[in-house]
Amino acid sequence: MTWLVTGGAGYIGAHVVRAFLADGMDVVVIDDLSSGKAEFLPAGVPFVQANLLDGAAVREALDGVSGVVHLAGFKYAGVSVDRPLHTYTQNVTAMVSLLEAMAEKEVRNIVFSSSAGVYGTPEDEVVTEQTQPDPQSPYGESKLVGEWLLRDQAKAVELRHTSLRYFNVVGSGDPSVYDASPYNLFPIVCDLLAQGKTPQIYGTDHPTPDGTSVKDYVHVADLARAHVAAARALEAGKPLERVYNLGSGTGTSVRQIMDAARRVTGIDFTPSEGPRRPGDPSRVVAAGDLAARDLEWKNSYTVDDMFATAWEAWPKG
Repeated sequence: MTWLVTGGAGYIGAHVVRAFLADGMDVVVIDDLSSGKAEFLPAGVPFVQANLLDGAAVREALDGVSGVVHLAGFKYAGVSVDRPLHTYTQNVTAMVSLLEAMAEKEVRNIVFSSSAGVYGTPEDEVVTEQTQPDPQSPYGESKLVGEWLLRDQAKAVELRHTSLRYFNVVGSGDPSVYDASPYNLFPIVCDLLAQGKTPQIYGTDHPTPDGTSVKDYVHVADLARAHVAAARALEAGKPLERVYNLGSGTGTSVRQIMDAARRVTGIDFTPSEGPRRPGDPSRVVAAGDLAARDLEWKNSYTVDDMFATAWEAWPKG
């Protein structure tokens, strides 16, 4: 059983690759290295360096595979507002190219990397799969369109699929793989502390217990294992829901993360405080009950564990 992992040289993708290998499943990776890093790939993993818009390269990568984990895409929600056409090209047009190649090669299984971005700023105290999507960026919209593409293609051809809506993915399951995003909280804090600078909290007047925003953080190793479970279920023909939230059900505030960073690193700092950023929700927390039922999903790391693994992997030289 061999699966193609698109975007497999990225932070999340490299962890998914490792989870598949640890479970005894072979993988092939396709990645254009626009944000991924070749050094994140384990030695010996077959690798095709190409964008999914290159249909011939995609068809080549699909030779002999039984399913696809589709993670490749442009993942910066804020930047997508300024680059909507690029976002749709990389997240929608490229997915059409992938699905066309899958249909031609008769590959019938796909696990799609969707996003909590499809929900926008939900009013629900805890987001469930029944919460109405309301994306508020081209990125979130493109992920929702990706889910629609799977739904509609499955009506036209035999296609078993499920979409995993991620919340905030953090930490590291391998010290050689780290989150290099310039927009995510954990790498921002790690980078500032490694440089001897002080992290900042944006917004201390949220209607939350400590005044800072509360979001759902899940460890990347837990997330990767969910992909393996979904892939195995699809390959076995087991029924799966169309979408699953991968969230903790509780949430962690920005101040709690700062406190964890202080404990884990031993660096005594007091974060500076600034005004809220426009559009930053006060609370986004998701229930992971369906994923727990069908994918044996659980959030098995504490906030200290999450930050400790992120800090260990962060390049400090």
